[in-house]
Amino acid sequence: MQPLDPDWLARTVAIALDEDLGPAPGRDVTTQATVPPDETGTAHLVARADGVLAGLVVVPEVLRQTAGRLGLAEPHLVVHKADGERLTRGDVVADLEGPVQVLLVAERTLLNLVSRASGVATHTRRFADALLGTGAHVLDTRKTTPGLRPLEKYAVRCGGGTNKRMGLYDVAMVKDNHVAAAGGSVTAAVAAIRARFPGVAIQVEADTLAQAMEALDAGADFLLLDNMPVPLLREVVAAVRAREPRTGPVELEATGTITLDRAAEIAATGVDYLSVGALTHSSPILDLALDLEPIRRP
Repeated sequence: MQPLDPDWLARTVAIALDEDLGPAPGRDVTTQATVPPDETGTAHLVARADGVLAGLVVVPEVLRQTAGRLGLAEPHLVVHKADGERLTRGDVVADLEGPVQVLLVAERTLLNLVSRASGVATHTRRFADALLGTGAHVLDTRKTTPGLRPLEKYAVRCGGGTNKRMGLYDVAMVKDNHVAAAGGSVTAAVAAIRARFPGVAIQVEADTLAQAMEALDAGADFLLLDNMPVPLLREVVAAVRAREPRTGPVELEATGTITLDRAAEIAATGVDYLSVGALTHSSPILDLALDLEPIRRP
């Protein structure tokens, strides 16, 4: 899986710590008042529910930055699971050993990021499992949490899903508002994109067979079949595949409030992808905890 960009990760962790501690270096008034800076201990990152792990890669950065802000040693981290691995309730994901102040200050930022990513991965895995054997893949969308898109799309990959476009910059998507802005013509919209950005793949939204055929005539590489009932999806897929000897391969994506119980039926129409915005906009977190071992003093 493509890793997270380290510069993005460092910025994101810094922002998250600022939210919790105030501007750098910040403070934790409870921990720093009750725990001596030289106190050391061990904590365990534990799964409180079954799911799929994602975001463990952020833990070393959280520990590094937290230790730096407190002027203390960075805890030693031993991982027992990997991103993309299935978890069972009670699994120990990692052990962390070092200054207790660092462990407690880092706790919420660490859990917020890993629990969020693991929730997305867990939700994605349910769709990926439902599509096994169909030849179709589940896609994410741009309906992500502002500032966390790289992490959430990484989590989709951990869950067996596929990233669509990362933003507005890497794939052109002609939707109804773009057609309206281009004078009501799909052909004009596609031609304008080809002229301005010739190396960019173009996807066109269609909700009727006629619109799908118009998009193909205009030279679309990828069709977004929006809110089509299953019989219409089958009809459009058959019509597009019949033209592929002349047009070349065309990727087909079904979209529009796709639920888990309908995923296999939609995939059976022959589409290549099912895009599910809920992977990132509606996934509950996976319950994880950081359990500190009791401190034994003389």
